[in-house]
Amino acid sequence: MRYRTLGEVKVSAIGYGAMPLSIEGRPDEARALATVHAALDAGITLLDTADSYYAPGGEPGHNELLLARALASYGGDTSGVLVATKGGRGRTDNGDWSVDGRPEHIERAAKESLRRLGTEAIGLYQLHKPDPAVPYADSLGALRELLDDGTVRLAGISNADPEQIRLARDILGERLVSVQNRYSAAVRDAEPELRLTAELGLAFLPWSPLGGISRSSLDGPSAVAADSAYDGFHTVARARGVSPQQVALAWLLDRSPNVIPIPGGSRPESVRDSAAAADLVLDEQELALLP
Repeated sequence: MRYRTLGEVKVSAIGYGAMPLSIEGRPDEARALATVHAALDAGITLLDTADSYYAPGGEPGHNELLLARALASYGGDTSGVLVATKGGRGRTDNGDWSVDGRPEHIERAAKESLRRLGTEAIGLYQLHKPDPAVPYADSLGALRELLDDGTVRLAGISNADPEQIRLARDILGERLVSVQNRYSAAVRDAEPELRLTAELGLAFLPWSPLGGISRSSLDGPSAVAADSAYDGFHTVARARGVSPQQVALAWLLDRSPNVIPIPGGSRPESVRDSAAAADLVLDEQELALLP
C-alpha cells in the first residue's frame, strides 16, 4: 500500500467509501462487516462515511454505527485508521437528499456523529454540501467552533467550488485539509477544484471515482467496456491482468500527488480489488491509451 497525506496525517493512497453498506440495496450486516474488515486487511486506513448514509425511512447515522462496530470487532490494529464523516445532509422518506447548513444543525450533527463513532474526537469532519439558504461562511464558522472545542481534529469540505474552497481556507486556515468532490474519468467537472487543492496543499478526495467503467468487469479483466470511450482502461487491464477499476483508480492517482480516491463497494472482493490499485503504477505508454 502506498500512502498520501491529509494535512500531516498519513493515510492509504486508496480510501474506502462505506455508503453502499447502508443505503438502498445494502448487504446484510455480516457481509457489511466483512467488507470493512477486508478493506482494513488490504491496508486501507481512510474510511469515509456520513450521518446521512442510511436508507429512506431509517435512522441517521446507520453507516457511522456500522463502521464503529466493524472497527471494534476487527482483530488487528486500528490505531492508524482515520474515519472521515460528514454533516449537513439528510434523507427524505421518498429517498431524496436534503441539505441543512445551519450552524446549529452542523454543531449538533457533529456531536451526534462523535457519539455514534465512540471516539474522543472525529478524525476528519466534512461539510457535506453548501446550503444555498445559509451563508457558506456561517456553516464554516460552525466547523471552526467544532475544531476549537475539540469535537473535530481536522476539517474538510465537499461539493465545493473554487470560491468556496478559498473561503474555507481563509476561515479554517491550516486545519482545512481536504476537499471531496465528484471526479472520475467520465466526470471531470472538478478539474479547477483539483488544480486549486494541489496549489493550496489540500488533499482531493474524488467521490464516485469509477464513473464510466463497467462494474461487471470485476469478475475478470476480459469484460467489455460500458462505453467505447473508455476502451483504453480495458486494454491496459487485459495487458496487466488486472481489473479496469484498478486501472481507473491508478489513473486518478497519477493525476496529482494530492488525489486520494474513495471508491465504494459492498463486497470484500471489490474492496480488495480497489485497494490493489495503490500499487499499480502506469507507464507513459499506458497513460497515452487513456482518455
